[in-house]
Amino acid sequence: MIIGTAGHIDHGKTTLVRALTGVDTDRLKEEKARGISIELGYAYTPLANGDVLGIIDVPGHERFVHTMAAGAVGIDHALLVVAADDGVMPQTREHLAILELLGVAQATVALNKADRVPPGRIAEVRAELQGLLAATPFARAAVFETAATDPADAGVAALRAHLHTVAQAQPARRSDGLFRLAVDRVFTLAGQGTVVTGTVFGGTVRVGDTLLHSASATPVRVRSVHAQNRESASGSAGQRCALNLAGIAREAIARGDWLADARALQATQRIDVRLRLLPDAPALTQWAPVHAHLGTAHHVAHVALLEGERLAPGTQARVQLVFGAPVFALPGDRLVLRNAQASQTIAGGSVIDPFAPARKRRSAERLAALDALEASARTGDPSPLLAGAPLGLARTQLVRLLARPPEHIALPAGLVALPLGGDDALLITQAHWERLRQTVRATLARLHERMPDEPGVNSPRLQRMALPGRVEAAHAALWRGLVAALLADGSLAQSGAWLHLPGHQVVLGPHEQRLAQRLLAALQAGGFDPPWVRDLAREHAATEEAVRQLLRKLARSGAVFQVVKDLFYAQAQMAALAALVAQLAAQAPRGEVQAHAFRDATGLGRKRAIQVLEFFDRTGYTRRVRDAHLLRPGASWT
Repeated sequence: MIIGTAGHIDHGKTTLVRALTGVDTDRLKEEKARGISIELGYAYTPLANGDVLGIIDVPGHERFVHTMAAGAVGIDHALLVVAADDGVMPQTREHLAILELLGVAQATVALNKADRVPPGRIAEVRAELQGLLAATPFARAAVFETAATDPADAGVAALRAHLHTVAQAQPARRSDGLFRLAVDRVFTLAGQGTVVTGTVFGGTVRVGDTLLHSASATPVRVRSVHAQNRESASGSAGQRCALNLAGIAREAIARGDWLADARALQATQRIDVRLRLLPDAPALTQWAPVHAHLGTAHHVAHVALLEGERLAPGTQARVQLVFGAPVFALPGDRLVLRNAQASQTIAGGSVIDPFAPARKRRSAERLAALDALEASARTGDPSPLLAGAPLGLARTQLVRLLARPPEHIALPAGLVALPLGGDDALLITQAHWERLRQTVRATLARLHERMPDEPGVNSPRLQRMALPGRVEAAHAALWRGLVAALLADGSLAQSGAWLHLPGHQVVLGPHEQRLAQRLLAALQAGGFDPPWVRDLAREHAATEEAVRQLLRKLARSGAVFQVVKDLFYAQAQMAALAALVAQLAAQAPRGEVQAHAFRDATGLGRKRAIQVLEFFDRTGYTRRVRDAHLLRPGASWT
């Protein structure tokens, strides 16, 4: 178990920790000289059952509240220290609020310096404490009268026995999650190298494991582990750990960084949280600037309200925090907010979605998705998450959102899994899959009704019609899987590049079929520079209008493609040009296809090269960005 102290400056927290453990947690020269704690201190004491009790001693000065928040995160039990002569003071209240906001559920109160005041004063402070704690989770916390400077004090002995009993009864935290350690200290040891310390938020680390450093994305190897101040082969959730690392310098790591399983780390600048505003805080309005304490890190952010335009004191709501720099978080992580001046703790809460969107964040669909995220976070069941993802969810994202490796996630039966590369896959429920299939068919049915003479639509354009605005790689995989499944079971048909419903076709008469064969042969023979309509009409003794209308019919069936008026390309030649565009895009540093490069690769003139590239833009195979052309994500010329 890890205990964290809390309380006003000079109420005797460090002295009490020394009396309880024999360890002086003030280690800096300035702390010794000034007689106050400035940095976090750490003490450990063995328990009768063989476990070790860890204590984090935090500074009490108002200027160091940010340090206190870094120390309080991840603790199991709070030791609230109140001096009997001063009674409840400002940082007593603020530290108590921070403990509540961080979700600490247990506390013990030490009424310290009890030997300096008469019994009447003890009674007054007890009554004050009872009123302070009444509306908190600590209303029934045990209170011990202590005199920390007296080595023989019975109150200290009783407090020690109580904390040892509580610690030995504390159940172990789940250790089947992804490993994450929030760094609160980093230093070097002669002959050993870089060492980091912190509280393990989840999972287990073992000697020899490879972790990822959040700030630099540097892989590091764990050379040795100290858990609760003892050398160990592993360290688990809920323990204070020191990790000796290989592969990274001390200067590269700072408080606020994470050492974690690579699957748990994804940088973000927008997180959706459920936020509770303290009763004595000012109301929050849109885009209010705040200081956010998340893990052991301190960030600056703005608040975007997701429900209403104002968050009143003493109420809670879902909000989005928008950070100016990348942060790392997982659902369920607790955070504390202070005002723009960092002079007052105003709110706190827990992360719902650490990968929040910038657009449509207040929509009904988005709020329903947040409901699903909260439900999954409470139970660990992925079903609400998947039910709230109409376009599916990548397995890697599911792992991050549940903070557990895939082997510890019980997936519901009947999921459709579409490969995304490597071991990843897009997971989607049968209900959502069937709904998407119906959407594609309904989109084509409406198109055929409006344009019965059109043969269908190519795949990129149909994707934009059926799934507007979806361009992410996962959605490209979803689309490919959808089309393949619909074609495989006959729900969809394909003629050349055109997708259409089965039975929909453009029919040619006998004379048109004979002329079409000759025209297609001529276009094929023309390669990348086919003959124009006027040349085809002259060569095959037909009117220009007859040739033009027939080629347009063939274009609607997918046999040819009209690049500009009266210029048609055979299907095979257009496929070759599309493949050439993809090749040039793969070779370009930013995937940009320039007109001059395409001209040189095809041997065409500049004007014709631009006409072909603009055709690909119109069909959705590429898109124009200034003077270049980029392949659309997931685009395929089939």
